Amino acid sequence: MQIQCLVLRASRLTHPRPLSRFAATVLGALAVIDPAEKERLERLEARIRALKKAEVANTEKGHMDEHYSQAQLAWRMVVELVAGLGIGFGIGYTVDLWLGTMPIFLVLFILLGFAAGVRVMMRSAAEVQRQQMAEQAAKDDERD
Repeated sequence: MQIQCLVLRASRLTHPRPLSRFAATVLGALAVIDPAEKERLERLEARIRALKKAEVANTEKGHMDEHYSQAQLAWRMVVELVAGLGIGFGIGYTVDLWLGTMPIFLVLFILLGFAAGVRVMMRSAAEVQRQQMAEQAAKDDERD
């Protein structure tokens, strides 16, 4: 005995096609489900989909934000150090040209620029550390 089924495709009915006995049994069993039970299962499936979507979005976003923030921090520190060196070089070279004492002020201001760049880097690192500790404390408070 061959069981026939109508399939809806592109808003029109197509020719009947045969189903296997297993598919017919499964489809028959699904048709017997109580409407209230079917509604409950649909709500459950919708909740599961929403939770999976939120979990994937949070995981990817958190990981990417953390990755970008670490890269931004690294570039910020590099730029601060190079800026200190560049400013020190510029001031030292200008003073040496002005006074006619070529290497003395150039070396002195490059060292001062390096020290200033390291100092600004350390201040930036301390600022980031305070932010991370505040975020960790907020997470700990949420868990409690």
